[in-house]
Amino acid sequence: MNYQLFKSLVKQVKVGKQLPDAVYFHKDALKATPEELQRFIPAVAKAVNLPNEQWNLVKLFKNNFRLSLLNYPEFYSDSYPALEQSLNVDLSKLSHKVTCYRSSDNPPILHRKETMVLSDSEYYEHFVALTKEGESAGLYDNTRTIGFKRSWLNLIQKKGYKLVEGRLLKADDTDTRSSDDQEIGIDRYKTAIVRHDLSGPMKSLAKQGYLDGRFSIFDYGCGRGDDLRELEAHGLDVLGWDPVFLPDNDKVNSDIVNLGFVLNVIEDQDERLEALLSAWELAHKILVVSVMLANESYVAQFQPYKDGVITSRNTFQKYYAQSEIKGYLERSLQEDIIAVAPGIFYIFKDKLEEQRYLQSKYQRHHTWQQLTSPQPIESKDRAKLVITQNSGLFDAFWNACLELGRVPANNEFERSEEVRSLIGSHKKVFDLLQEMFDTHEFINAEKLRKEDLLVYFAIGLFEKRKPYTQQAESLKRDIKALFDDYRTAINLATELLFAIADTALIGEQCAKAHQKLPASILNEGHSLIFHKRHIDILPLLLRVYVGAALQMYGELDESVDLIKIHITSGKLTLIHYDDFDQSVPFLLERTKIKMADQEIDFFDYVGESRRPPLLNKHLLLDSQHEQYEKQKSFDKRLSKLLGTTYNSEVILHRQTFEEQLALANKQIAGFRIISR
Repeated sequence: MNYQLFKSLVKQVKVGKQLPDAVYFHKDALKATPEELQRFIPAVAKAVNLPNEQWNLVKLFKNNFRLSLLNYPEFYSDSYPALEQSLNVDLSKLSHKVTCYRSSDNPPILHRKETMVLSDSEYYEHFVALTKEGESAGLYDNTRTIGFKRSWLNLIQKKGYKLVEGRLLKADDTDTRSSDDQEIGIDRYKTAIVRHDLSGPMKSLAKQGYLDGRFSIFDYGCGRGDDLRELEAHGLDVLGWDPVFLPDNDKVNSDIVNLGFVLNVIEDQDERLEALLSAWELAHKILVVSVMLANESYVAQFQPYKDGVITSRNTFQKYYAQSEIKGYLERSLQEDIIAVAPGIFYIFKDKLEEQRYLQSKYQRHHTWQQLTSPQPIESKDRAKLVITQNSGLFDAFWNACLELGRVPANNEFERSEEVRSLIGSHKKVFDLLQEMFDTHEFINAEKLRKEDLLVYFAIGLFEKRKPYTQQAESLKRDIKALFDDYRTAINLATELLFAIADTALIGEQCAKAHQKLPASILNEGHSLIFHKRHIDILPLLLRVYVGAALQMYGELDESVDLIKIHITSGKLTLIHYDDFDQSVPFLLERTKIKMADQEIDFFDYVGESRRPPLLNKHLLLDSQHEQYEKQKSFDKRLSKLLGTTYNSEVILHRQTFEEQLALANKQIAGFRIISR
């Protein structure tokens, strides 16, 4: 069966629960669907080795060549049965994915079961009665969050009912006296802080080029509106709403919706989910979600309350771990979640925009340098003379070739019409330039662009990102020019991704990187340490290794100075110093990313007396760096004083460091070691 036939057959299905993008029906209603589907659906289950007793509901997608086989074991016996397992089959990719909810305390549940069975079913009238009960109780007034068990049970209680053997009964006064009567008075308004610069999520949007005026922006939960005022001052199309400070503003659909530090201050889990789903509904292209992160030791200092804590200001805070909030967003929205920074995530509704964003993360930008001057020769003198006479135009064309690593399409070079009117097609111009110029730089640019794309595809595989049903035209051209076809690119990326688990190979590549990088420290068999500015010139395999780890962390920003690749343990450490430009910087924070466990550990050194020094910093500076010679000379003198080596990594506790200086009656002043 092909997609066109599948789509046609799904349109013919008149039974089941009809939604805009899918139709649901019970296996017992399969006999009322087209005969081809009656044969095809069980055949799919058999092909993926799904036993007949492990599925009883079918979901057919109307706009994709996909179907899901769902298992609600108590469909007939439970009024609102819980989903135990779902198996999603992508028929276009011939792949499937199983998601299990057996251990979940908040699984998806079913309502309106009468729509999923045939009208002659012995259960039909009973299911109709259940739905009418819920409607009379007002349980279907807002259907956004009721698809999850916990929200559904909470709603029943709030409406003054209780569930007894699957039926709704009016609760008495003792039953309806909910936790609301005993609620601690949370001062939510105190969570909105006064900002003197852009918030973290807005800074991330600015960094990625999304605040250049092309996109409308809505700030969902904008607090006092400090971000709004700043963005309005730049002439951006931005609006906002806040339940405390701007409650009368409208919630409007926009290209980008920012849900900034909102989820973590809502103590009611149903309201929290409602806020997330509402914000997602408003976004045309991107939803930006940010929350507060903290480790267990930090959270332990506060009074526990519900699934969070009460702070000293009597506000509620739900502190998350990076993997915890990412998982929550994935389960709630059923979308791919992209970590941009610790606690900041992008969720793209516009999948073409998602591709553009992801490609830009792994694309290096090249600066063009003037090559040898062309000289007109032989039969092509006329064309080459034209190129010489219009050097500015053709320099720009060559620069575009270097940027793309291939010949640009007509719409990828803004002066294409001029080029074609003077010489002819882009291919013809490129061939002439290859004869006239030293093409070594283009060959290198082509290689680097190919590597950028392999990193992009490999990271997509690491994230288990869903394959795109559409691809940007520029990406299609890249694939054709550099790999011939998509399958070849994915096969190469798959090999590359699997290779990051080969510790021997990682060790070899770290040794290679140590020779190639302008500066680094290699601890053989253990780690490679280098400055973050050198990521783009790492060997390809190590770029994928680092990129895979950063999918959990997000974008690197000014808070990270050094990166440590752990050779044998599948870990990456990001290191931040108080002032890296000092002669002896002191460690402020370490972030350890454990890829195998999908966890992130944060280690901060708040007390200055605990911060270890970075010794022999010259080993991490490019020999062309303006401070290199001064740093190297300083490191030699300091190592002699401390009795350590100056040409390898030295780890010294802060107390020992201070004691050695005191013993010698010395102190550090800039790049000098002076007497106390």
